[in-house]
Amino acid sequence: MTKRHMPYKISRFLNVFGSAVAVASATRIGHQPIASDLRNLGIDPVQFSAIHRN
Repeated sequence: MTKRHMPYKISRFLNVFGSAVAVASATRIGHQPIASDLRNLGIDPVQFSAIHRN
């Protein structure tokens, strides 16, 4: 791995981690997460919204 790729990988990791935190926080309080955060995690927003919570 070259030094040029390291900043990108760190940035990508922080972006995915931030999306995971945002999605977890939204679902915990009963809100629909932002679609871009779901896509960052590889989750289809339409299918996610179809999940029924009890």
